[in-house]
Amino acid sequence: MSAHTKVEVTPLPVRQEPRHPRFENASPDPAYAPTILIVDDIDLNRRLLRGILKATSYRILEAKRPSVAFSLLDMEKVDLIIVDLVLPEMSGMEFCQMVKSDRRTQLIPILMLTSIQGIENEVAGLESGADDFLLKPLRPALVRTRVGTMLRHKALVDSLEEAESILFALAQSVEHRDRYTGLHCERLASYSIDLAHALGLPKQEQLALFRGGYLHDIGKISIPDSILFKRGLLTEEEWDIMRQHTIRGEQICRPMKTLAPVLPIIRSHHERWDGSGYPDSLAGEDIPLLARILQVADIYDALTTARPYKPAFSHDRAMAIMLEEVRRGWRDPELVPLFAEVVKRHAEAQADEQNMQQSLEAMRRELAE
Repeated sequence: MSAHTKVEVTPLPVRQEPRHPRFENASPDPAYAPTILIVDDIDLNRRLLRGILKATSYRILEAKRPSVAFSLLDMEKVDLIIVDLVLPEMSGMEFCQMVKSDRRTQLIPILMLTSIQGIENEVAGLESGADDFLLKPLRPALVRTRVGTMLRHKALVDSLEEAESILFALAQSVEHRDRYTGLHCERLASYSIDLAHALGLPKQEQLALFRGGYLHDIGKISIPDSILFKRGLLTEEEWDIMRQHTIRGEQICRPMKTLAPVLPIIRSHHERWDGSGYPDSLAGEDIPLLARILQVADIYDALTTARPYKPAFSHDRAMAIMLEEVRRGWRDPELVPLFAEVVKRHAEAQADEQNMQQSLEAMRRELAE
């Protein structure tokens, strides 16, 4: 080929990317539009807010009185409340306090409006539970911006709650794979909180134990059924796989910041007092207290529940086995005797399954407050 020969290069065809509809161009479904509740006894004020927000796809509810607003909150899923400082029946501040004191509505953001000047009103409004505060006369662009920001924050909170709910459902699905464990998670949460209460632990740690009761074995979702439900002894290789469930459970829950207090429970509930446990061979008080509490409850429940390889042991026999494990150096020597006293009172107080469920629901409500 000479130096002057031209070489024609056929260009490669341009790859056509599949065309998908842009999200922002999709028609919003009115059924999923954010719902805003306006609480104001003056018709003109409510009409003004409707006019300011009419360009958006919000669903607007109105209430002239706080009593009507609370009725709507009982029936409707509300994403944002706009309330005037001055109301009949009670003040806007009192209304905020009531909304924020109810666990069902405490996460709904509140935008408070007033024509009363003074920094002290703004401070008092925010202290009462309002999330933002605007002075009248209202500037439409500012109202729309504040409303949009607050709704985006609420959507984020909702997504976190949904993600947490999914994790709890996943954890219960792990439990339900084994028909012999029954209400294991519920019993474990109940026993653990009773022991934490006897130790005088704060509500935040009791809530972590409540969640840990459900999430401690979530890592078993990654364990094959052939190992998880094997009737014979596990091989050393199978045990290595089984021991990974604590680490896998921690990895599954770590992205949820709200579950940070639960992570030590998930990871360390199979450690032993003498350091012979897993996954980190922690010993004594280096094992997180909450993990030790849940471990004691977990062992007791396993001993007093029928399994394919054994019958359900009585309370006295279960405690005898656990005290023997204390003498071997496996269990916390102070927690186990205390648990023996706590669980005896627990059994007397919860004579049947229905009482246990009611007690757990009461605990959940109290810890959420």
